Amino acid sequence: MFEALTDKFSGIFHKMSGRGKITDQNVKDAMRDIRQALLAADVHFKVVREFCESVVQKARGQEVIKSLHPGQLMVKVVHDELVDLMGPVDTRIYYVSPPPTIVMMAGLQGSGKTTTCGKLAKFMQAQGKHPMLVACDLQRPAAIEQLSVVAEQVSVPCFRIEGEKNPVRVARKSLSWASKNECDVVIIDTAGRLHIDEEMMKEAADIARAVSPHQIYLVCDAMTGQDAVNSAKEFNDRLELDGVILTKFDSDARGGAALSIKAVTGKPIKFIGVGEKLDAIEEFHPDRMAGRILGMGDVVTLVEKAQASFDADQAEALQTKMAKGSLTLDDFLGQMKQMKKMGPMKDILKLMPGVGSQLKHMDFDGGEIDHMEAIINSMTKTERSNPSDIDSSRRRRIARGSGCETQDVSGLVKSFTAAAGMMKQMAGMGMRDRMQFAKQMGNMDMFGAGGFKVKQRSKRLTKKERNKRKKKRR
Repeated sequence: MFEALTDKFSGIFHKMSGRGKITDQNVKDAMRDIRQALLAADVHFKVVREFCESVVQKARGQEVIKSLHPGQLMVKVVHDELVDLMGPVDTRIYYVSPPPTIVMMAGLQGSGKTTTCGKLAKFMQAQGKHPMLVACDLQRPAAIEQLSVVAEQVSVPCFRIEGEKNPVRVARKSLSWASKNECDVVIIDTAGRLHIDEEMMKEAADIARAVSPHQIYLVCDAMTGQDAVNSAKEFNDRLELDGVILTKFDSDARGGAALSIKAVTGKPIKFIGVGEKLDAIEEFHPDRMAGRILGMGDVVTLVEKAQASFDADQAEALQTKMAKGSLTLDDFLGQMKQMKKMGPMKDILKLMPGVGSQLKHMDFDGGEIDHMEAIINSMTKTERSNPSDIDSSRRRRIARGSGCETQDVSGLVKSFTAAAGMMKQMAGMGMRDRMQFAKQMGNMDMFGAGGFKVKQRSKRLTKKERNKRKKKRR
């Protein structure tokens, strides 16, 4: 998300770099470009106007602080305004005592409401809660079955009443069922429509009056842009929302909805859906999002992902090995697998300051780690511990066993050697030096001197095919 906006902002700030001070003229030129960039990102025109006016007031006449160029100072001003535009946001879910805490989900059909119910339940499980899902979408065909499947995938109960046509009655009965079965959170999935209509709004309002939910979240599709903002305004007028959950956040390159909803409705974005899997949901933090928009990375989110995916004891043992320079290919593969749990490699690297902008033209198909694993598993234990011992005959054997080319084996060994050297160097650094080192790595070939791009064989070559290939090489 925000890729187009990030590129345009980078170009705008680059134009301002190298100037001695911020003048009325260069502020005017920059704001014209920023206004166009925001409108192209489908940000609400009133939000764009107010945003630009506020930036101009804060930027105009400011002298450049020592060590800051005009472009850098403008980045700070715009960053602060973006944070104000999207925040403040309290992402905490307030659970009531005695339970259950009632959470009602509303939204249009196709916004991803049912899947988001499952994601929210999984998120609450990680906080030590015991949620349940309630099937009150009695309009859409197979909606109850879909919610039941989602509930099963996240291992929570799903309350449903076969043949019931009144969603209000289902919602009421679910509360007593929750108390009897020790469920401390009730998540109610309501019906949606393709567009806002009176019948849908009345049904949602009736459910809200019947069960008095402690939290009402509106689920919006981020890809619909201004339609999502308009929907949020309509629902808020009838239901008094507590927050918005933006789905398909990873699929929308513009980001207009994220930048407009809080300003137009007054209701914060509480969560964002960042993928199809049921654990692909994140709390929304305006300061982190502003950093991503401006290409500054998001170290806090990166650290949180790492803490959730990496084993602390293994990490400590690895740190010791890194400092001694005694890493093996088994360690290397183990860390690659841990990183894979954090999400797609390109998305993870974009969170690193100074690295995301270097990845625009790099191709990540997501299969590199699988190919690495195939190559490493084709090695003997001695070869994995001492990759420098792998000569040409060993490379040929490993390539045959893994279905890859010999140059792929060589590339992996070179990549490992380079990575091990970097890790040993970083092991003795402080946090600030590590950040600077990571930024420098963003300008390098990711896979070391030899590169690593596996061309997987579809079948083993015959002797005739090998001889033919040798002739071509000559």
